[in-house]
Amino acid sequence: MTRRTAAAVAAAMLSGALLVTGCGGKGGAGGATAALGAGGGASAAPAAKTSAAVVAIEPKDGATDVAPGALKVSVAGGRLTKVTVTDATGTPVDGTLAADGLGWVPANGLAVGTAYRVSAEAADAGGLTTTATSAFTTLTPERTIGADDNVVTGNTFGVGMIVSVQFKGEVKDRAAAAKAVTVEASDGTVVKGHWFPGNRLDLRPETFWKPGTTVKVHFRTKNVELSPGVYGATDRDEQFTIGRSKISEVDAAAHRMVVKKDGSPDQAIPITAGADDNPSWNGTMVISEMHLMEHMKSEGVPGLKGKPYTADDPHAMRLTATGTYVHGNPSAGPAVGRSNISHGCIGLVDTAAGDPNSTAGRFYADSMIGDVVKVRGSIKKEALAPDNGLSGWNIDWAQW
Repeated sequence: MTRRTAAAVAAAMLSGALLVTGCGGKGGAGGATAALGAGGGASAAPAAKTSAAVVAIEPKDGATDVAPGALKVSVAGGRLTKVTVTDATGTPVDGTLAADGLGWVPANGLAVGTAYRVSAEAADAGGLTTTATSAFTTLTPERTIGADDNVVTGNTFGVGMIVSVQFKGEVKDRAAAAKAVTVEASDGTVVKGHWFPGNRLDLRPETFWKPGTTVKVHFRTKNVELSPGVYGATDRDEQFTIGRSKISEVDAAAHRMVVKKDGSPDQAIPITAGADDNPSWNGTMVISEMHLMEHMKSEGVPGLKGKPYTADDPHAMRLTATGTYVHGNPSAGPAVGRSNISHGCIGLVDTAAGDPNSTAGRFYADSMIGDVVKVRGSIKKEALAPDNGLSGWNIDWAQW
């Protein structure tokens, strides 16, 4: 090779080397990068993959004055795999994960005035996971209302027992209130509620209870908004048992009461019912109170005719809120089985002091709250109001 040719080749090689390292043209940058990589140089590591799942928690982290029913967890682009909710003491909150894995909700409303923490995990179709958290505080109600009822835990009641709940303030969201008061029967009997005026909720099965049934009443109103800005104040559980069946059927026209009790022959008892100017109610009634001696007065009884009176009557079993009783009547002796002389009550033979061995005394001793008394044959035309005492059995189940 001539000296000129060798110089040209060297120049060309030098030029090529410069093109590879300095030019950004096709293949140039790649060659430079490859050279650096081969030498263990400064090339960037591949970016880590992120999950396509996006978790949303309501309420947001740091929220305050949160409504007890506001908590929900959802996901887009994946499925929830784990949701944990705890209060400030670490107590877990039960909840339900949707079958499709797209959402989670608490089993019940959260407690008011309480701090909570939420941790949720989700995975996308490729199995990549992501997590989200939130911490918030529920509101503290400015107003609450309680609820009373006629249940005494541990007691035994008759087959006609109706659970009657009286809220101590206006209930505008009746659906929420009814959902917060439930009745559970040991034999699976379905129990429904019916609203009456005055914020009263009565609950009963379709037909009389079966003897021996255990009944549980659950109140969970404490975290329920019953009216705008007003929450319940009651969380409690109650339990009672249904005793033997005792149903007394009064025929006012025949002046007789037939007592039908489980395991016993029917017993016919002569009675006196309401006189023509103050006839007894017809319909199904339930014993709601029992008193060995009851002071009775005509004042305040709607529609009662005749001179005002007061009386102390023995062995009194209340049937209506307006003053109908089955009770001992010291004046009933000549009338029972023959005529109706009372102011609307069902009268049984007794002494003024109340003889435990009298007809009234024996009937009283064998009775309990929740026993049923049915009256027919009275000349009274008005229908017994179903909220007059525990008289809800006079409403058909379809309308209950």
